[in-house]
Amino acid sequence: MVADLKARGAIRSPQVEAAMLRVPRHLFVPEHCRPLAYRDSPLPIADGQTISAPHMVAMMAEALDLGPGQRVLEVGTGSGYNAAVMAELVGDGKVVTIERHASLAEGASKALREAGYDNVRVVVGDGSLGFEEEAPYDRISVTCGAPEVPGPLLEQLREGGTMVVPVGGLTYQSLLRVRKREGRVETDDLGPVVFVPLLGERGHRRSQ
Repeated sequence: MVADLKARGAIRSPQVEAAMLRVPRHLFVPEHCRPLAYRDSPLPIADGQTISAPHMVAMMAEALDLGPGQRVLEVGTGSGYNAAVMAELVGDGKVVTIERHASLAEGASKALREAGYDNVRVVVGDGSLGFEEEAPYDRISVTCGAPEVPGPLLEQLREGGTMVVPVGGLTYQSLLRVRKREGRVETDDLGPVVFVPLLGERGHRRSQ
């Protein structure tokens, strides 16, 4: 899987390559999907959600430019796989990941423990509001589509920090990289993507 992603350009850095080689993706998918765990495709998980295709995980990790010691907020824990990849990249830093579905959060916590990640905190709540308790964050990764860049997330992003967030409708979005630089907000469009919608006070109010 990793060799294929590298050949296709989804993985560009040795850091992301090493992180994705170390994370046992099969631990983060349902038992019946484990034979498909290392295919480059999204897979269904509980509560009508999905685990992102590996190329999207790699693309977002590269765009975030994650490094040792950083504090990261993830919105949309899902299976916990993306959090595990980021945990590898931040090393002695910390990943705080927030999930609105308590059952998913519980499953992700269990998988992360089994895989040996002790630098990830899983929180149940409204991810569109971020998690102010542990702010500010060096990086924010949003793994669900928002109608706009949520204001609370921008406020919780540290000066000099980077956020990657899909923005658009309920079905299709543009993946935006948002940076805070000397009091300005700079935005790059990284291309079209398809994510489940971000629901909550600052997200979409309905899923379909």
